[in-house]
Amino acid sequence: MPQPRVLLTATLCVLLAMVTIQSGASLAKQLFPLVGPDGTTSLRLGFSALILCLVFRPWRALPDKATWPSIFIYGACLGGMNLTFYCAIERIPLGIGVALEFTGPLAVALLSSRRKRDLFWVACAIAGILILLPDMTSTQGLDPVGVALALGAGVCWAGYILFGKKTGNQGSGGSTVALGMAAGAILMVPPGIINHGASLLSMAVLPLGIMVAILSSALPYTLEMVALRNLPAKNFSVMMSLEPAIAALAGFLILAEQLTVWQWLAIVLVIIASLGSTLSESERQDLPAGEQL
Repeated sequence: MPQPRVLLTATLCVLLAMVTIQSGASLAKQLFPLVGPDGTTSLRLGFSALILCLVFRPWRALPDKATWPSIFIYGACLGGMNLTFYCAIERIPLGIGVALEFTGPLAVALLSSRRKRDLFWVACAIAGILILLPDMTSTQGLDPVGVALALGAGVCWAGYILFGKKTGNQGSGGSTVALGMAAGAILMVPPGIINHGASLLSMAVLPLGIMVAILSSALPYTLEMVALRNLPAKNFSVMMSLEPAIAALAGFLILAEQLTVWQWLAIVLVIIASLGSTLSESERQDLPAGEQL
């Protein structure tokens, strides 16, 4: 069992990873007026792929031919997740966007369960989404397109998880992410260049784009790798469930995005659903096969 100091360090790494990811998203949102969500996606994926490939050097042990289709689908899900999420938070607050996006991994976890009590976590997630729906009917409410895009990002996240597991089983996690990021960059960088051209390399954009890549991908992934080596998977997943709240706080502190009480309640319900499904999954894995019902 890891020493308390090691556990504390791992816990701080997880928290710092979530903070850097949401800080990166907040910084990315400030790029939208300059190069739009598609240009920002190109910068993030392009520089993230470059950094991760330099760090993990996946060319030293390339996967076999049978694995490449999964890697490209994994990369397409990663790229689609980034683009749809950025398009979403251009229209709706960051915290709401992350909460809605969380429905993707939440669905993956809950659909794999056959236990009736897990329906409660499904109900919490649905309730959180339903609470947001009245906001879309008023002139001051949430943008319906932004909500739909955030849910679409959740679908891409679900595909990213499923195909990430499939490709990750064939090699090291670092190499898999580097190759997936490169595949996503191949798909998403050209449209950004076509739409925005030299604007992506201007001094008003380029430094921020590099910072987004570091804060949103390279740094948090490294921190999560450190944490996972020293923190039980259950603890790691429970902490990651808090990300919608951290996103809402980042949106408030960096972007001055104010949320209503009902919107905060919706975020809390999604967090409860995520925590419940995480704990339920951990408990299910601890049971003998015949008792996992």
